Amino acid sequence: MDIPANLKYTEDHEWLRLEGEDIAYVGITDFAQGELGDIVYVEVDTEGETLDQGEIFGTVEAVKTTADLFMPVSGEILEFNSKLSADGDDEPALINESPYEDGWIVKIKLSNPDELAELMGADAYSENIP
Repeated sequence: MDIPANLKYTEDHEWLRLEGEDIAYVGITDFAQGELGDIVYVEVDTEGETLDQGEIFGTVEAVKTTADLFMPVSGEILEFNSKLSADGDDEPALINESPYEDGWIVKIKLSNPDELAELMGADAYSENIP
């Protein structure tokens, strides 16, 4: 299982990659996509909204289940990864194939960078996986 050291993680299996001071990409972990199975649909209808840490920003639908996506930190949803749309060329399966690179879900602008300290590093996250 891949757990990149340069990312931050939540207990709900989202990851965050900081780009600059206040821009970050968010997705679900390799563990999460493996537990969900084949992902068939991603819904993010919060683009342009500012959400608090822990709020739901979207859902991921797999063949057998649907899972909520939670904000790892407070911030504004700047962009949804259009490659994941069901009518896109790559479709939601990108999350299964490349959860940390091409399968990112949203780009956000952090509104409270201090919340980054509440996220786990790779070692702590690996200990949190059942």
